[in-house]
Amino acid sequence: MRKTPARGVQILQLSIREVWDSATRRFLRWREPRVSDRERSRAVSRSFFLHYHASRIHPFSLRPAYTLGLGLMSFFLFFILLVTGVLLMFYYVPSAERAYSSIQDITYVVTGGRFIRNMHRWAAHGMVVTVLLHMARVFYTGSYARGRSLNWVIGVSLLLLTLLLSFTGYLLPWDQLAFWAVTIGTNIVGSVREFTDMLGTTAWFDPGGFVKSFLLGGDSVGQEALIRFYLLHIVLLPFLAGVLMLVHLWRIRKDGGLSRPGDADEVVLRGRGGTPSGSGPGGEPSILAWPAALWAEAAVLMVTIAALATASFLLDAPLREIADPSAPENPAKAPWYFLGVQELVSYSAFAGGVAIPLLFFTLLLVIPFLDREKDHIGRWFSGASGRQVAGSSALFALLITVGLVGVAIRFGWLHDWIPGLPDLLNMLLNPGSCVVLAYLLFGMRTLRSTGSTRLAVISLFTSSLVGMLLFTAIGFWFRGPDWEFYWNPAQMPGP
Repeated sequence: MRKTPARGVQILQLSIREVWDSATRRFLRWREPRVSDRERSRAVSRSFFLHYHASRIHPFSLRPAYTLGLGLMSFFLFFILLVTGVLLMFYYVPSAERAYSSIQDITYVVTGGRFIRNMHRWAAHGMVVTVLLHMARVFYTGSYARGRSLNWVIGVSLLLLTLLLSFTGYLLPWDQLAFWAVTIGTNIVGSVREFTDMLGTTAWFDPGGFVKSFLLGGDSVGQEALIRFYLLHIVLLPFLAGVLMLVHLWRIRKDGGLSRPGDADEVVLRGRGGTPSGSGPGGEPSILAWPAALWAEAAVLMVTIAALATASFLLDAPLREIADPSAPENPAKAPWYFLGVQELVSYSAFAGGVAIPLLFFTLLLVIPFLDREKDHIGRWFSGASGRQVAGSSALFALLITVGLVGVAIRFGWLHDWIPGLPDLLNMLLNPGSCVVLAYLLFGMRTLRSTGSTRLAVISLFTSSLVGMLLFTAIGFWFRGPDWEFYWNPAQMPGP
């Protein structure tokens, strides 16, 4: 029987549909209907997009009050940044002559361009915040111990890369805000010259000048700096961050999933009325990653997108007048996440811009090796004693920071009281370094009084965190023209 043209079209449509269904089943095996737990487990382990999960996970890992979803938020924001960044690259021109006008076109001419730029901007700031909060959550739940020290180090590296990603993208709009913020930021990087000048080695050993020259391609922000920041922002830093994120996720699975306290099994069973729904290899309660964990991840994704879309709809990314090297901003401020460092630099360039940040990141890296206790894993603040130490450390940091900075602002400091004081003492005994020394002494006092390394690092971490927030707040709200301090921000002179 001869086939009609209509019959041939139907056969072709069926063939295309079968090919499409076969391809999607191969790449998205989770779409196949699952009847048994075994089939659901195989769907996760055989799927390219899902196999970073274990087939079964501990139910404690899904408790919202434990993880707060911060790690997932950071990952989703990074992915949103990749997508929106690629869209912006279609119109952005990394040229000192055309960068600003291309941003104007994106904002005012390109359909949807303003919204995409807003999403990219607020996702970048949101990622800095969520990565910082995620690090704090991991620390306060003791999730860096018991074989997880490598992943903690990777996480600290991701924090640094996140800051660099946001900083390198800050220059690209090429407006006054971006130009002078990056100028201040690169000057902070080069502040090690204060130390080498004092030693008399700058002529042949100038690491601060080398790093600054590497970033700028010269002595000032110009075309060379713009193209270098652009390449760092779109190629090198995203590649490194993406690789480390994948290793970070892989290590979570290799380390047995998310951390949890020793009594996690009992906590879960009590919540279920003592009735387990499944068990893992060691007999502990477990649930299938598909669909429970994936639904939880989807919920975090939806919340992240909703919050970001709302912010992007209501708040426009700033765009000041075009960058003008001859008309400096006053005050010229670094990006908000570096304002605490800029405040420290105002006391001493080397101590505030190099020594204290280096000490802070060194402390973060060695925390798993300083704290060798293992009975606190998965417990917020390690219980009541940890909460008490965190509270007292926060109060101490608040009082000592406000007190010393207040004295320096109101009465001056050593170089004002003792003319001719050696530069080395001015550099070492500035308000910022004295505040940090007080944090260290308070942490050592906690160690001697409690005998617990865990409580000691809680004290150090909390003091440092509160201090960072206070210095950032001072730089953000209370510093006006010429970096003068104003007790009432409303009294600052207008532009």
